[in-house]
Amino acid sequence: MAKQRTKPDWLKVRIGHGPRYVRTAALVKDLHLHTVCEEAQCPNQGACWEHGRATVMILGDACTRGCRFCAVRSEQPAACDADEPRRVADAAARMGLQDIVVTSVTRDDLPDGGAGLWAETIRCVRSRVPDIAIETLIPDFGGSELALEQVAQADPAVFGHNMETVAGFYSRVRPGADYERSLGILAWGRRRGLIVKTGVMAGLGETFGEMAALIGAIAQTGCDILYIGQYLQPSRSHWPVARYVEPAEFDRYRDIGRRGGIKVVVSAPLVRSSYYTEEQAAYVAGKRGKV
Repeated sequence: MAKQRTKPDWLKVRIGHGPRYVRTAALVKDLHLHTVCEEAQCPNQGACWEHGRATVMILGDACTRGCRFCAVRSEQPAACDADEPRRVADAAARMGLQDIVVTSVTRDDLPDGGAGLWAETIRCVRSRVPDIAIETLIPDFGGSELALEQVAQADPAVFGHNMETVAGFYSRVRPGADYERSLGILAWGRRRGLIVKTGVMAGLGETFGEMAALIGAIAQTGCDILYIGQYLQPSRSHWPVARYVEPAEFDRYRDIGRRGGIKVVVSAPLVRSSYYTEEQAAYVAGKRGKV
């Protein structure tokens, strides 16, 4: 697949250098935390950090999967750090956060996939900052409902799991993942009564019809929130960008999702699954009775 080499102007962003960016970076370093902002080379890192927001990545910085779109290292991870939940909670308190996104690498090497540490992290953060809205972006835990239930019982404000791409690309770009299993996690979350969110990338080579079919399948699970953004290649060794999707096409994807019944659809080139929007914040607050 040929790579589209010229990045359009709408994907060029300013790196953060403001005082809150510097403070957030220093705090993350001081507490020895990993962030998806850094590990996944998120283009919104500057804007988010300047607003005092960061997406914390738990369970280490090495993943047992080898997704071809992901900048996170793929190798045998180190042992879990039992003190990590406390440090995440400390960061949330010291940054004065009203909401926090927690994600993780995939840990197929652990019997529970890391679900126990996931639940402990949520509990620790809420203990330090009782009114904080905790958004989770979980791996698939191998499809284990016991692991999913551990996370659900900790009561995150948002239960997120990313679909990432269309069905036909899973075997090529998401080895170890399973399209139907991931759809099943979204459906399980809705049956459990959680606010469910997922994220999708455009520009890996999928057709408009394939993306529309994916959005339709997501809608059928009852998923509440869908974020769609442009895939950006982390390095030459990763899956190439097939094309840079025009902003107008993202608008069409948003419309398809809304017509399908998804309550919040955020679709634009620089959108990422941890991207903050007032639309999502208002929806979550309303569903949880906090407005």
